[in-house]
Amino acid sequence: MSESVEAASTTGDTPGQANSTERPVFRERLYAAWWSWPLPLIGAVLMAAQVHMGYPGIRAWLPYAVLVPLAIAIPLWLGRTKVEVTGGELWVGDAHLPLRFVDEVEVIPPQEQRRALGPDLDPAAFMVHRSSIRTSVRIWLDDPDDPTPYWVVSTRRPEELVKALGKG
Repeated sequence: MSESVEAASTTGDTPGQANSTERPVFRERLYAAWWSWPLPLIGAVLMAAQVHMGYPGIRAWLPYAVLVPLAIAIPLWLGRTKVEVTGGELWVGDAHLPLRFVDEVEVIPPQEQRRALGPDLDPAAFMVHRSSIRTSVRIWLDDPDDPTPYWVVSTRRPEELVKALGKG
């Protein structure tokens, strides 16, 4: 198994990006879009109101206490993914890639994203995509032992990421 395959693995004793002693060259959190918040909140309040209308006492307010915090926690959980370049590695969530295996980096503009993530996508590619983010970066790997040909990562600041990877 190649070093880049081991680096992308999340099993074992991986240090994690929070333990890096170096200052990150690039850091971005892939937050959930603003429009992903109202629908779960409205749904939670409506479901709790249905129970509230039918039951008195604790059963009237308990659904609000459970469903509304859950509706807030879900978009927060969806926005936990970080893209970071630090310590000579690219971190995307829990996966990391040493920069020495980065061959070429290209920005995928919004008008090309559908094709790049659809018919042109290699099934063996590593992908972290957020539909609310209109641009992505394709990072080609230079490791003959790694079956992953490239990484596709959503980012709001693609030019800065390309520069941080040393290819801009």
